Amino acid sequence: MLLFRSEAHLDRWLDGRPAGAILPLTQLARLADAWWSDRLAADWQPHSREQNQAILESVGLTGDFWRLG
Repeated sequence: MLLFRSEAHLDRWLDGRPAGAILPLTQLARLADAWWSDRLAADWQPHSREQNQAILESVGLTGDFWRLG
């Protein structure tokens, strides 16, 4: 993961190469909270692929790049 201060900064770093997935830090924070917030629960169980896909979709991460295999 790389953090950039602006789209112009990202464009300079890419130097004409295609970008992968790009998301704002606020969306990344929502993803981190949804993905990890239950990990300290005494009855925690790993999420299923379907649950993980639902988490991605709940924070607006959709499309081929975000589709779990």
